[in-house]
Amino acid sequence: MPSKLIEKTMRVNRLPHIWCPGCGHGILMRDVAQAIDNLGLDPDKVVIVSGIGCSSRAAGYMNYNTLHTTHGRALAFATGVKLANPDLTVICITGDGDCTAIGGNHLIHACRRNIDITSIVFNNNIYGMTGGQYSPTTPHGEKGTTAPYGNIDYNFDIPKLAEASGATFTGRCTAYHAQAAIKLIENAIKHHGFSLIEGVSVCPTYYGRKNKKGDSVNMLNWQKDNFIDVRAAEKLPPEKKEGKILIGELSRDESKEEYTDMYMKIIERCGGNR
Repeated sequence: MPSKLIEKTMRVNRLPHIWCPGCGHGILMRDVAQAIDNLGLDPDKVVIVSGIGCSSRAAGYMNYNTLHTTHGRALAFATGVKLANPDLTVICITGDGDCTAIGGNHLIHACRRNIDITSIVFNNNIYGMTGGQYSPTTPHGEKGTTAPYGNIDYNFDIPKLAEASGATFTGRCTAYHAQAAIKLIENAIKHHGFSLIEGVSVCPTYYGRKNKKGDSVNMLNWQKDNFIDVRAAEKLPPEKKEGKILIGELSRDESKEEYTDMYMKIIERCGGNR
């Protein structure tokens, strides 16, 4: 029997999902659904937008208004939806390749506009759906089908990229730290401006196997041991933080006006006709 959350937030007839066994994307999708439910949002006023890739399958499973769009263009479609109806809660689910490679230009402009969209990047460090090619977040030296001798590119830090581009809320969560992820997503949705969360997933099928990371349990245990909450990190001596990756709310700026608010003011000055 499906859980109450699944019955309430998912298109049950589309389940079970087609993600590989052990993939972290199902956990992150559940975290998004739980956050929406916890906030008591009207499902008819929630829009889930996705592009192309493993992560983007989520839009087909979630029982809200959904758009499964083209590769790299999820934030462009999401921007159009938000401008057409600013009262909607628009959540963009995208992947590391979809968002920071072909969609990288849309990402930086959504950030600088500070449009009220929550973008959650399911980062599995690889192009999983199309065969395991390395992505902009594959760590330096790690392998993919297009980097059999090791990736010589240096990977993006997605929250830092977003903050530098103008995002007014950034954060990071993992598939392992599910309860913390739910709360972080809630806060990102409530923030009035562009929010970006990097959701660190696990891909045992391509990334894990190519790089000898073990199975999904091994990869989730690695997250447990190597990610640390930013608030806890503040209290630790430098040697305890060495090599750790921060999760939680990483930046917030309440001083910038939101994009659709400014747009509505222009419409009012023009006589109120959109």
